Amino acid sequence: MHLQYPALFRQQAYIDGQWTTASDGATFRVTDPFNDELLAEVADLGAADTEHTVDAAHNAFPAWSKRTAGERSSVLRKWYELILQHQEDLAVLMTREQGKPLAESRGEVAYGASFIEWFAEEGKRAYGDVIPSHRSDTRILTLKQPVGVVAAITPWNFPIAMITRKVAPALAVGCTVIIKPAEDTPLCALALAQLAEEAGFPAGVVNVVPSNQPAEVGEVLTGDRRVRKLSFTGSTATGKKLMAQSAGTLKKLSLELGGNAPFIVFDDADLQGAVAGAMASKYRNGGQTCVCVNRVYVQSGIYDRFVAALGEAVAALQVGVGTEKGTDVGPLINDAAIEKVERMVADAVAKGAEVAIGGSRHEAGARCYTPTLLLNADASMDIAQEEVFGPVAPVFRFETEEEVIELSNDTPYGLAAYFYGQDHARIWRVAEALEYGMVGINTGMISTALAPFGGVKESGFGREGSKYGLEDYLVVKYLCWGGLRG
Repeated sequence: MHLQYPALFRQQAYIDGQWTTASDGATFRVTDPFNDELLAEVADLGAADTEHTVDAAHNAFPAWSKRTAGERSSVLRKWYELILQHQEDLAVLMTREQGKPLAESRGEVAYGASFIEWFAEEGKRAYGDVIPSHRSDTRILTLKQPVGVVAAITPWNFPIAMITRKVAPALAVGCTVIIKPAEDTPLCALALAQLAEEAGFPAGVVNVVPSNQPAEVGEVLTGDRRVRKLSFTGSTATGKKLMAQSAGTLKKLSLELGGNAPFIVFDDADLQGAVAGAMASKYRNGGQTCVCVNRVYVQSGIYDRFVAALGEAVAALQVGVGTEKGTDVGPLINDAAIEKVERMVADAVAKGAEVAIGGSRHEAGARCYTPTLLLNADASMDIAQEEVFGPVAPVFRFETEEEVIELSNDTPYGLAAYFYGQDHARIWRVAEALEYGMVGINTGMISTALAPFGGVKESGFGREGSKYGLEDYLVVKYLCWGGLRG
């Protein structure tokens, strides 16, 4: 792999300020999802190596937490600058191991860096309080202190942004971190560790544990009482398991889990704006995002015009290898992913859906799926009940506001929802009625470091980004100071 700065290509783990192999010498393969080309043989750490990493993070915590917020901010700021300096190399690395188009990878690098920039400043504002006392000779104060060692288990679909969104606030307030990247995409995490080292983080403050043994590593991170916080992004099933495993030590948890996002288009919507929003939210990263549109609900009065315009936009998407200019949709991450898409489309067709566009694998590559538009979808189809995590948009027709609210909320998930319309009174009603942690109104792009990202119901809890994201890595200590007689 050609990089302008070859030091970013790392295959070893990063523990306690050292690049190291697995204790038993084990490695696992990392391949390009487009053509299965071998990219790297990465250290495959197990339980013993993970325990050693917890030792390192625990030992580094006292000194790092005692640094001033300004001192920690300076190191974070340097890390941010280094990431932007090497944006192109990081984008190439991401596209090769994850598959998304290079333009999207460049965007993710900048997006990921924005969390570091934001929390480098926000970490200076972890304020406590002086509370009016219940007695004249007593004063009540609260302090906010770092929770301790933080484990961050991150997914493959955003291999840089999902790391920085978790670890930037943790580092800013004085926590030390252990990053367990997804098995499919460890190279971006290791590149971030290289730049973290260059930025000046002390040994043990930032650690990366690549592993193809997620269950073993997870058991250590959830079972060790020195790990005081676990942040996980991934499936609801895995999140529930990690939550159960963490119960024994009562860890603080942030869980960003599965979604089933509705995209509602009311009769009075700006047609072109709604189509653009649906395209951005549905087909970005090949449909492989947790906030991707999963169900498109269109009111009858605008249905035919919307479907025609959306169909034109979908048909114009270019499928291919992410490194080629002009590619809009790259490969899905692995064989299981494309097989799931095929299964869900087949189920929808068997239950009466009409394939307007696509509906099959694309000739560009074995893991490429043609951007697909399904019409006449209904609630009986699997695609209405679970994330497809691929470039497939099922369209449902609805008549009334009450009907679409009921359909949208009829799911155990509650991460993101979107709707388009102009009636201000209805905008308030619908925004308040949707049972989701995030709602996009006349926009299909909602993610930013400045806003709280997270869900409700079985999409998890905790917030990432914004001032609220800082709170998840802090504990409140109450000080009762008595005996203050004049």
